[in-house]
Amino acid sequence: MSVPVIGVGTFRLKDDVVIASVKNALEVGYRAIDTAQIYENESAVGQAISESGIARDELYVTTKIWIANLAKDKLIPSLKKSLRDLQMDYVDLTLIHWPSPNDEVSVDEFMQALLAAKKEGLTREIGISNFTIPLMEQAIKAVGVENIATNQIELSPYLQNRKVTEWAKQQAIHITSYMTLAYGNALKDEVIQDIAKKHGTTAAQVILAWAIHEGYSVIPSSTKRENLLSNLHSTTLQLDKNDIEAIRKLDKNERQVSPDGLAPHWD
Repeated sequence: MSVPVIGVGTFRLKDDVVIASVKNALEVGYRAIDTAQIYENESAVGQAISESGIARDELYVTTKIWIANLAKDKLIPSLKKSLRDLQMDYVDLTLIHWPSPNDEVSVDEFMQALLAAKKEGLTREIGISNFTIPLMEQAIKAVGVENIATNQIELSPYLQNRKVTEWAKQQAIHITSYMTLAYGNALKDEVIQDIAKKHGTTAAQVILAWAIHEGYSVIPSSTKRENLLSNLHSTTLQLDKNDIEAIRKLDKNERQVSPDGLAPHWD
């Protein structure tokens, strides 16, 4: 697996806030940063990375192509702009952020354009985000499963998405989880809190450790240095069989992210 187990997300963080978050994350030990064109923070993320003094080859930087840039004549130019904003010659991973609404741009067209970007050296790896099983099938047909590094999807104790994750696993497509804490709602769950007390740790660590145990990468975000550091420790937290089973029972298909006019027909 090439995608790091844990990275720091930057969704909804901009300007000085995202600069501080990324700098803090890098200082406490993160080496994977996740951003996107639509977050409108690539320049700030690039500034934070540049000012950190950390060598480029020590980092794993992900960005995502927005739907307005999916056409074959727009994708590569938009990625080049992202690279200029990030102050980089390449990113480690470029994802299709959302499939094209109403199939305005075919999966074949944008995946072929993304593969061309990889061949051009603009991105080391390529992947997808918010793809259902039928969309993953189309992406595999377009570029081959060996060219799909991950599918980044919403996953949390309340949305465990078993049908999609099990199908992806059968195809050897790695899963990256976003919204893993369910907008913070899962932190308040009594089951999660009881497991945290049992291990003398935080609810966030428990949830992230569960996702990592299930084989997913995670990209939690925070504006607080102490939370960034605490989340990082989830990679070493060992949950037992009873903990895992208790969290698996929390699944209620509760989705936090499903924008009208953008979300596909979910599995």
